[in-house]
Amino acid sequence: MINIAVFTFNLFGENTYVLYDETGEAVLVDPGNYGREENERLAEFIQQEKLKPVLIANTHAHVDHVLGVAYAKNRWGIPFALHRTEETVLRSVKVYAPHYGYPAYEEPEIEQWLEQGQTVKFGNSSLDILFVPGHAPGHVAFYSAEDKMLIAGDVLFRESIGRTDLPGGSHPTLLRSIREKFFVLPDDTLVYPGHGPATTIGYEKRHNPFF
Repeated sequence: MINIAVFTFNLFGENTYVLYDETGEAVLVDPGNYGREENERLAEFIQQEKLKPVLIANTHAHVDHVLGVAYAKNRWGIPFALHRTEETVLRSVKVYAPHYGYPAYEEPEIEQWLEQGQTVKFGNSSLDILFVPGHAPGHVAFYSAEDKMLIAGDVLFRESIGRTDLPGGSHPTLLRSIREKFFVLPDDTLVYPGHGPATTIGYEKRHNPFF
């Protein structure tokens, strides 16, 4: 069974997720921690729960989702995985991060590529990778049918959707990704977004104003 811990980090109120199971192995999704206080909050939780991080897996590479990647790589000696289309997005962060108040941002290297149809494995658990562009050109999501949960990144929020006015964004593409990849999942699937509270697929089908 996959356990989920959520931390809201940085000035963007970004959701960083720690996924782990009974083996203690863990995957860090979208570490957005920045600065000593946030770094320590994340590290203390992992130490208290006696977890063993094995991978950093990002939904996409906008600044608020990658601020803590280099720290996590250095702290736990683990690889960073991203969709290959997001590499250009990641490389641009160092240019604009200081303008958003993050002058100490450190650019991480990518060790693994995430692709539609593949899985992210840790302990006794696995996550299916879904390719869901629209908010970002190489955006992916992580889905567990067994645990009825979806890490959606900035694609789908409670009663909202991700913005599409950033480079590589596309409103029609985003809507298509949600309809074809998310809304085909069971209604009771829990959706954990990149910002804000969790929701369910069924709730968004009924109440999301964009649909």
